[in-house]
Amino acid sequence: MFVRKDNGEKMTGLELSKLIKAREVGVAEAVRVCLDSAKSNRHNAFLAVDEESALAKAAVIQKKLDTGDAISPFFPLWGVPIGVKDNISTAGIETTCASAMLGGYTPVFNATVIDKLQQAGMIVVGKLNMDEFAMGGSSETGNRGAVLNPWDLERVAGGSSGGSAAAVAGGEIPLSLGSDTGGSIRQPCSFCGVTGIKPTYGAVSRYGLIAYASSLDQIGVIAHDIDDCAALLAIISGHDERDSTSVLKEPFDFEQPKSDKLDGAKIGLPRNYFEKGIDGDVKASVLAAAKQFEALGATVEEFEMPLTDYVIPAYYIIACAEASSNLSRYDGLKYGFSAENAKNLSDLYRKSRSEGFGLEVKRRIMLGSFVLSSGYYDAYYKKALQTRALIKQAYSGLFERFDMILSPVAPSTAYKRGENVNDPIKMYMGDIYTVSVNLAGLPAVALPCGFDGAGLPVGFQLIGDAFSESALVKAARSYQGCTDFHVQKP
Repeated sequence: MFVRKDNGEKMTGLELSKLIKAREVGVAEAVRVCLDSAKSNRHNAFLAVDEESALAKAAVIQKKLDTGDAISPFFPLWGVPIGVKDNISTAGIETTCASAMLGGYTPVFNATVIDKLQQAGMIVVGKLNMDEFAMGGSSETGNRGAVLNPWDLERVAGGSSGGSAAAVAGGEIPLSLGSDTGGSIRQPCSFCGVTGIKPTYGAVSRYGLIAYASSLDQIGVIAHDIDDCAALLAIISGHDERDSTSVLKEPFDFEQPKSDKLDGAKIGLPRNYFEKGIDGDVKASVLAAAKQFEALGATVEEFEMPLTDYVIPAYYIIACAEASSNLSRYDGLKYGFSAENAKNLSDLYRKSRSEGFGLEVKRRIMLGSFVLSSGYYDAYYKKALQTRALIKQAYSGLFERFDMILSPVAPSTAYKRGENVNDPIKMYMGDIYTVSVNLAGLPAVALPCGFDGAGLPVGFQLIGDAFSESALVKAARSYQGCTDFHVQKP
């Protein structure tokens, strides 16, 4: 872990890049520190490490810096190492989605976000552990074992981007990329005490992201603080002609605000999120964050969040339906795992999918196939789509009243490994505060805001209207400018 010499706090990616540009730290030196941490893998956060290629790219980037390249030194994260969730395609680095189904698969192309990272002078050092095919809420369903929470190795890191959050929280990497389908960036950030951004759907290219639920999946960023997150999101955002859902014409430009005050900002606080099913320590920490925003000049007003009883059913019907379609391509023939000793084609399909997929993935495929089947499509899938439209409409009405909404990320802090993985209903209910954001395609930032009685981090989220990332980043900067939860380390 890189730390500041003056106070021993975690060094951010922006601070590390400044040292690299000032020739106080070499690019290869920074990469080697992260490679050593990744290879030790004390939190089981890394699935693959690309040492040879990372060091070669570090040499190229250092050379460009030393020869006075007219553009490259001005990239804000130039020379900084990064880890990438294992469902994002990386040419020459194994990409498995933490599944036996893709064991040994090495893409021949980069996802668009990887090309953008490399153009900005960043170095991918490895691929990060996750729930299998991003299906899970604890990063326990992958075929290489559970990710360990740096704050307590007996507890989960959250999911599905648990490796991305744990690697940052544990000091193995300054920042990382994850993906968020129903809270998969925000919940691990809350459990691991780090900062993350789930962008608006269409703000970041999904080209090269291995699909779980195509209308919900979105690549996002995780780092120690909001400034690193904003710098990284600015790099990977923007239009991509290879992604038909890409709608943001130009990358985000997050200017530093002239004032930390939030005078005039209106923040909504959903009172029904705090009435039942939420741990007392989580409730107290999130409400304290709301008080802090009032001290910064914002107006915080309580309201009743509509449709809360319907968001989980609607989300899992839509997500599983899309998953059953997206994962139908893994049939044992074209690519991926192929079972041995199959008697015929039908037997090959059955054995390959039975042996290649884990329990949670098979559960969601079966649910998705059921709701899309004849006789049940109208009863379940069509109604879920109608509910999704109502959720979008409800958010539109709320953002006529509020600039943003403040809510918990999860009802609890990180729980013990094995505690919920065999209870899917309990696991799914942990997404109660996050999935509506994905159903509506909205942006949200997750920030640490305290600790429970066991010393585990608590997080909250700020939800904004579509493409309001600049306002969310400004509010997050104001909050982190007067609190120190984001600089605490395990």
